[in-house]
Amino acid sequence: MKFNIALLQMMVYDDKIKNINNAVKIIKKASEEGAKMAILPEMFCCPYDNSYFREYGEEEGGIAYSALRKAAKDNEIYIVGGSIPELEGDMVYNTSYVFNPHGEQIGKHRKMHLFDIDVKGGQYFKESDALASGKDVTVFETEFCKVGLAICYDIRFPELSRLMVADGAKVIIVPGAFNMTTGPAHWELLFRGRALDNQVFTVGVAPARNYNSTYHSYGNSIVVSPWGNILNRMNEKEGYIIQELDLDYITKIRNELPLMNHIRNDVYSLSKFDSEK
Repeated sequence: MKFNIALLQMMVYDDKIKNINNAVKIIKKASEEGAKMAILPEMFCCPYDNSYFREYGEEEGGIAYSALRKAAKDNEIYIVGGSIPELEGDMVYNTSYVFNPHGEQIGKHRKMHLFDIDVKGGQYFKESDALASGKDVTVFETEFCKVGLAICYDIRFPELSRLMVADGAKVIIVPGAFNMTTGPAHWELLFRGRALDNQVFTVGVAPARNYNSTYHSYGNSIVVSPWGNILNRMNEKEGYIIQELDLDYITKIRNELPLMNHIRNDVYSLSKFDSEK
């Protein structure tokens, strides 16, 4: 089985409504060009800065949520809504919503691992100053296959990807916003690594690079095959690409190199590690 996905590498401005409207327009274009699933970047409607998250945030069912839900139904397309700041009581979460072509919510992921780093001579950022962390492994069903969903920093934790694949995910989608320190060093390596680890397609969708913002996204939205090959990749500029995913290729790779059959569950497992903490 084959289907087309669209990676929407949007520019993110300090105008929430403008960002939402831009997303809806690009989703429509991608659908008209044959995409069956559109994927937005992390914080697609909000500048990536702790000072903006609460101001731009909304409760589930808010303006951004409703716009994506309607776009999914109007264009009869799956939408992985990048992420938005989700408000729940006093908490703010970095949350991705997924809608099916009927406009129904079929998935929700709250970023599990918060981006707290201090690289000497490079990037400093502390998401935990503004955001709360999620705790759920997210896999959603489509007519094509099961899909795993994570957000940005989550991809650095191979256990999470393996749990998604153990639940049947054939594609792992990661809206992200790596910066100009971590992006050139690790973005490609991580997506190729997770694809190889699990013999699945990995998809990373980032915002376009906006030099007028305080946070400069690396961009370079990417699709990697189960063999670790880069199938498609953007640069730092705004735009979108449509990529066909051939799910039969996963079967071929797993038959030729049966990695999943060689896991030594008698020696190690995620549950074993958890029990020995």
